[in-house]
Amino acid sequence: MLKKILPLILVLTLAGCAGEKEIQTEPRGRLAPQDFIGRRVAVQTGTVFEDFFREHVGDAEFLYVNSPLECVEAVKSGRADVTIDDEPILRNYAAKNPGLVIVEPPISVDEYGVIVNKNKTELLSKLNEFYQIIVADGTYDDMLARWVDSPIAPPMPDIPEGNGELLRAGVTLLVEPFAYYGAGMEPMGFDVEYLLRFAAWADMKIEFTDYNFASRIDAVASGRADLCAGLITITEERAKTVNFTDPYYIGGTSLIMYDPLAVNAISTGFWESLKTGFERNLIAEDRWKMVVDGLRVSLIITIFAFMLATLLGFGVCGLRMSKNKLLNAIGSLYVTVLRGTPIVVLLMITFYVIFAKSSISGTTVAIIAFGANGAAFIGEIIRSAILTIDKGQVEAARSMGFSKAGAFFTVTLPQAVRVAFPTYMSEFVSTFKMTSVVGYIAIVDLTKAGDIIRSRTYDAFFPLIMVALVYLLAASLMIWLFNTINRKTDKRLRRAK
Repeated sequence: MLKKILPLILVLTLAGCAGEKEIQTEPRGRLAPQDFIGRRVAVQTGTVFEDFFREHVGDAEFLYVNSPLECVEAVKSGRADVTIDDEPILRNYAAKNPGLVIVEPPISVDEYGVIVNKNKTELLSKLNEFYQIIVADGTYDDMLARWVDSPIAPPMPDIPEGNGELLRAGVTLLVEPFAYYGAGMEPMGFDVEYLLRFAAWADMKIEFTDYNFASRIDAVASGRADLCAGLITITEERAKTVNFTDPYYIGGTSLIMYDPLAVNAISTGFWESLKTGFERNLIAEDRWKMVVDGLRVSLIITIFAFMLATLLGFGVCGLRMSKNKLLNAIGSLYVTVLRGTPIVVLLMITFYVIFAKSSISGTTVAIIAFGANGAAFIGEIIRSAILTIDKGQVEAARSMGFSKAGAFFTVTLPQAVRVAFPTYMSEFVSTFKMTSVVGYIAIVDLTKAGDIIRSRTYDAFFPLIMVALVYLLAASLMIWLFNTINRKTDKRLRRAK
């Protein structure tokens, strides 16, 4: 097995970790926002940045991505000419990414608020009252100085938790310095401290959940979260769905571009580059633990979802093979709908609609969604395998005195299992790889762990290559294990050997 995958590992590693080379290029000069009219602009889905660019600059060719980090990577790689974001976030990226230059002047001044569920009017009033109090006593200015104005990230203060009801707070932990993961995977940043102080003041317990940008309003509107914070611009359109607090932060929206002449590129050898990437992305701050924990979550979802899918799959198979037209129609409808619905869409419907009011964890929701989806495929795998069994064998078993159920479990099922096993196991591996989308419902799986590491190291390639290799090695191990089981249990293969 290793002989087959080692060449691919080598190719991926060389592609992601090759040493930097000095690049000679013409200077781009200092450009103004209007110079990017009609150019390629990277924007985050779920934000108002596209509207801001059209309103304050002009029309452009927009590239839609899921996070500020992906916007910056699009600019650095040349897939976009510029990206737009809140000025404090861009300032942080520019400080840690040589070559990124903020375009002056800012294109707008914006007001940001905390979004609150429409039914939480008392919570909204408390948040507004709390803001007035910390502004008056100087706490707010101190927080701004430590988190936003300082180039060095401060430690999180020790803020005691309240004892009252639970406050379910949503944040997006990829927007340093407002909300991001610390070395121990703990939430940090201006917004995190702000909400911790509010919970202590209101005598409430608090639970943070990491939502991506596009999911924050859905999480609050559906009741999955009580509130969400994280540079959410106050707009009339959004206010139709959720309530906004009074503005708790006023900032500007700017553009950032990549100037290669601002980079002092130094050629490094392959092994030195590999060593540096390994230390930055895995060893520093024990980031390898994020990968291990992410892999553990992915495996848990895969194993339990597949167990559920197998149980439901037998039921779906029974419906599809039923002579009752109604039951057969129900089974056919289930297979058609579940196989035709993209797993990401099914996952988000399950999380934000079906279980929106429930307190069950995202991991459990993912298991249910993947189990329901897998049942449609496994049901068809089992049905197809059963149909391959010669009916004459069943009739012979019945003539020997076996009941209908006895003939099925003695003659049909054992042969059907052998026929279905290779496809069944391939479905298991496919399910494992499909779990890479569970980050959409605030689960830190293997892929999400890679995104978190990228947000901390600003390394565009090594974390992606690392995650790909972990998936590859895990999937290869699964395939080897299943092939071994198949060889040991299939009498025909043993005889052929």
